[in-house]
Amino acid sequence: MDEAAAVPDGPRPADGRSRDGAGSRPPAGGPGRIEDALTDSLVEAVRDLDGYGGLVYLRSRDRRSLVLAMVTGVPRSLLKAWWRVPVGGALPMAEAYRRDETLWLPDERATMVRFPHFTAGLPYSFGSAYQPVRTGGETVGVLVVLRSASRAPMDAETVDHALRPAERAMEDRLAAHPPGAGAADRRVEYDDEPISVRLPTSGADPVRVGLIDWDLDSDRCAADDEALALLGIGRADYGGTIADVESRVNPDDLHELRESRHDVLAGGRVRSRHFRVRDTSMGEEETGYRPVELWGHLVHAGPGSPRILVGALVDAAGGLTAAEAAERLPDGIFSLDQDGRLTYANRRCEELLDSGREELFGRYPWEVITWLRDPAYEDRYRAAMLSQEPVSFLVRRPGGSWLSFVLYPDVHGLTGRVSPTGPPTGAEQGPEAGAAAAPAAAAGAPPPVPVTAARAGALYHVVQMASVLTEAVTVRDVCRAVAEQLLPAFGARELALYTVREGRMYLLWESGYPEDFLTPFEGVTLDTQLPGVHALTTRLPLFFESPEALSLAYPGITLDRMNAWAFLPLIASGRSVGSCILGWEAPHRFTADERSALTALSGLAAQAMERARLYDAESAVARGLQEGLLPHRLPAVEGLRTTGRYLPGTQGMAIGGDWYDVITTGRGVALVIGDVEGHSVGAAAVMGQLRSAVHAFAASERPPQEVITHTNRLLTELESDAFATCCYIELDPGTGRALAVRAGHPPPLLRHPDGRAETLDLAGGVMLGVQPDSEYPVTALTLAPGSVLALYTDGLVERPGSDIETGIDAVRRRLSETPADSVEHLADRLVGTARQARERPDDVALLLTAYR
Repeated sequence: MDEAAAVPDGPRPADGRSRDGAGSRPPAGGPGRIEDALTDSLVEAVRDLDGYGGLVYLRSRDRRSLVLAMVTGVPRSLLKAWWRVPVGGALPMAEAYRRDETLWLPDERATMVRFPHFTAGLPYSFGSAYQPVRTGGETVGVLVVLRSASRAPMDAETVDHALRPAERAMEDRLAAHPPGAGAADRRVEYDDEPISVRLPTSGADPVRVGLIDWDLDSDRCAADDEALALLGIGRADYGGTIADVESRVNPDDLHELRESRHDVLAGGRVRSRHFRVRDTSMGEEETGYRPVELWGHLVHAGPGSPRILVGALVDAAGGLTAAEAAERLPDGIFSLDQDGRLTYANRRCEELLDSGREELFGRYPWEVITWLRDPAYEDRYRAAMLSQEPVSFLVRRPGGSWLSFVLYPDVHGLTGRVSPTGPPTGAEQGPEAGAAAAPAAAAGAPPPVPVTAARAGALYHVVQMASVLTEAVTVRDVCRAVAEQLLPAFGARELALYTVREGRMYLLWESGYPEDFLTPFEGVTLDTQLPGVHALTTRLPLFFESPEALSLAYPGITLDRMNAWAFLPLIASGRSVGSCILGWEAPHRFTADERSALTALSGLAAQAMERARLYDAESAVARGLQEGLLPHRLPAVEGLRTTGRYLPGTQGMAIGGDWYDVITTGRGVALVIGDVEGHSVGAAAVMGQLRSAVHAFAASERPPQEVITHTNRLLTELESDAFATCCYIELDPGTGRALAVRAGHPPPLLRHPDGRAETLDLAGGVMLGVQPDSEYPVTALTLAPGSVLALYTDGLVERPGSDIETGIDAVRRRLSETPADSVEHLADRLVGTARQARERPDDVALLLTAYR
């Protein structure tokens, strides 16, 4: 493939961080870039399926998410809600990954039936195919191709066959990525932002440019071969004078060429002088004229030296003429890039939109033009880009006149036409009730794709907010999520979130306010004459579209630099939670859809905030209970250095049953670790009972086998339906001799003085609580001075998608490779990986003992 056919243009991380594995992002142009392995195959897949866009998802480092790594044919911004999706989510890319099979959704109806949540967020007509990406015998991601639903239908078998070549090519390239790397360095994973790749464009004729040097004093004119070709003069026939050039110019345009002399002598430059030259490409009998432009500047060294017009002849038969034609059209013509920013507008478009090109270029029209800020209009752009079908609608301008818009998309952007039209008739009453489709006669377009009102505007934000808030756990998480969603979604500049405690309002979160501006409002009572308080007490949202409107309702209120406000009550299950205040810098018109969306979003925020508040309270109680059952400090034993770590992996009241202990006995010291099955207060209670039992049996100087046998019998008699694992090692610090018993628990690890670490092969019995008469064999060990013994629960070694033996071996290697000068440092390193994987399903307990 030609290098220019697919050019990655996604941003690099702002902080320049490097990352391990295939997701690493070295400097641009450096080796090992993920786009090197994916780009060609992604473009090939889009081509082979006759699609208009494509995506590649790769698994995250923790294997719990699919992360969008590459996108082509559609803007990244339209897919931001799906840059990272959970592997277990009800989404098509996640299902294709989990099942490791091709998934084909030919249109929006098929998508709605199987994935209604996905359709609610992207309510557009398009087909999509999902092909698992494999390498090294495992599924590492998903290739997605987007296809227009209006194209000839395809069955699932045809789609699967069409995607196979690109999928195999991607597998081969990923297997060799990065070039020359060892197998351990070829992990395919990604945790960065997606990279955008442009689809190949159809070849366009290059603009022809010829160079001339015109001596204005002698009228000699030197021209290169391209200039002579544009003039239609052979090198042998060219006399080298300006008269030879004039002989090729249309007589009606000779004045334009001659005025170039005046331009350059008067101002030093020639700017776009247009004239036509004879075109004999069809033969002398078929003579026509070809438009060219002359640009140039004066070169004059001083008195006595020649005055030279150094210029360029530019072939104007292509894009320049097309732009001139667009300027003569009676309709407004504009062009948006793939992201929706304006790249061209003719003069008529400026007049109809009442906005200059300078303020529109490079910006979203619905952000610059106030009467286009209804989310419904942005939704039309999304509909066109994601359906790849023409979309048309009506807009009412200030003053009551109506405009008809038609959008013609392709994978690189869209071209739009806007023209005056009459008002809608019947039920078509404007954007608030759903933008009306422009009449075909006025638009001159194919039948438009029907688009319902603001589905990806207001409703899109509601669905996105709901999705984000499901992942917010604490009150602080909820506040951050609300701020990150509401401010950009509705163009607001300021946000403040207040909560109610004991009849007063207290600030939880603010963004965008001047320093100390909100201080006077801290702790105000619920009878204070403030709009944020009234919104809460009346449970009705308040909207003010100008400072005058706010001052009229609340005389004397202190205003900041904002010009529009929304005061939203936060009500959850009938309980007043607080208020949300949004501020806009410019005057803002709140449409009916926007008011409804903001009201709905405030309800979602309130429910999430109340849930998070309860979580914070329950979590504090649960953690206090669990931590109270664990030893606050381990006994000091001569000859040993011990340390423990407990890392909770559950939420709210779903606490676990992991525990560890160090117990002094008459024969030495007992090292104990255990794990009660389940995550509940009941599991923690059983854990407390077992810990107490083990402690009592060990302190009574019973041998290790009897300690575990009696503990097992006790658990079966409790009738709690709970099972537990346990590892019990009695160690003599004076000799290093030990006796070990294992009941269904992962085997301990032993680091030898030379740094070598091994997994101890201890004979074991069944889990505690299964059979009252189970027997537990004893294994004798001897620890050499300088050894480190590691006892742990399965949360440290279990990893999604791999067996427990692989996890144990990984921890064993980490134990061997980490310096053992401090057991505290060593313990931190061993649990460090688990601490980063916050979505892990289990708790982690670790007990390290260094024998001196």
